[in-house]
Amino acid sequence: MGRIGRGLDATAKWLLKWRIIRGPARFIANSRYAYSIITRTDRIRTNRLRDRLKMGDLPNHVSIIMDGNRRFAWSQDLEKKVGHRHGKDKLKEVLDWVLDLGIPYLTVYALSTENVSGREDEELSELYSLYINGFDEIRNDARIHDYKVKVQAVGRLELLPKDVQEAINRAEESTSNYDDFLFTICLAYGGREEIVDAMREVAKEHANGDLPLDEINTEAISKRLYTADLPDPDLLIRTSGEERISNFLLWQIAYSELHFTDVHWPSFSRNDLYEAIDSYQKRKRRFGG
Repeated sequence: MGRIGRGLDATAKWLLKWRIIRGPARFIANSRYAYSIITRTDRIRTNRLRDRLKMGDLPNHVSIIMDGNRRFAWSQDLEKKVGHRHGKDKLKEVLDWVLDLGIPYLTVYALSTENVSGREDEELSELYSLYINGFDEIRNDARIHDYKVKVQAVGRLELLPKDVQEAINRAEESTSNYDDFLFTICLAYGGREEIVDAMREVAKEHANGDLPLDEINTEAISKRLYTADLPDPDLLIRTSGEERISNFLLWQIAYSELHFTDVHWPSFSRNDLYEAIDSYQKRKRRFGG
C-alpha cells in the first residue's frame, strides 16, 4: 500500500508541472463543492465507524490527557487564553460523543499539581475563570440532566481558589442524584500525590487499630484513592503527540490500553475519538481480552 501511495504521489507531482493540469486542479481544490463532497464523505465514514464500534466491545471507562491548548494557540497565532477557551469548548463536544456511544465513565486531566505552582499567575487566573464558567455551564446544561450525568472533581482541590471550589460544589450538588454516567475532572491532581494521600490514610487507620496489617493490600489502597468510586480506565488517550503519562492515574492505568495522537486537544475530532476506540477494540480482539 505504501508503494502504491508513493507512486500516486509521484504521478500527481508530475502532472502538476503542466499548467493545463495545475489550473483546474487549483480551482477544484478551492471549490466549495469539492469541500462539501469531502466533508460529506468524511461524515459518512465517521458515522459508519461509530455504528461498527457500537457493535463491538466498547470501553467502560475512557480517560483523556487533554494536552496541546497552548501549542494549538501558537500554531494559529492566537493568545494562550484563546487556546484554553477552545480546549474548554472541545471538552463539551467530546462529552457529547462519549454519551452518544453509551460509555458510562469519562475522566479527564485538566490541571496538574505542577501546573498550580508552575504556571504564570495570569494564565492560571484565566484557567480558573474558565473552570468556574465551565462548571456553571455543566450545572445548567440540559444534556447533563437528560443523560443523568453525575459530575465530580478530584485532586487536591484545597489548592484551588475559593470561587473555583464553590463552582465545583454547585455542579456536584446539582448532579449528585444521577448515576447513569460519571464525568470526572481531575484538577490540582497528581498521581503520585494521590497515592501518597491514600497511603497516609492507610497508615492513620492502621495506627488507630482500624486497619490490620494483613488487610493492607491493593484493594485497600484503591478504596482510598480519589477515584475510589470509579473502575480503572480501559482506555487512556493523550493528545498533542507526547507519549508519556505525566503523573496521571498512575495506580489505575496498570492494565489500561494507551492511545497517543498528534492532534492538539482543541483540534481533536469525533473521528479521532472513534479511531482511538477502534484501536482499543482491535487490541482486545488480538489478545483475546
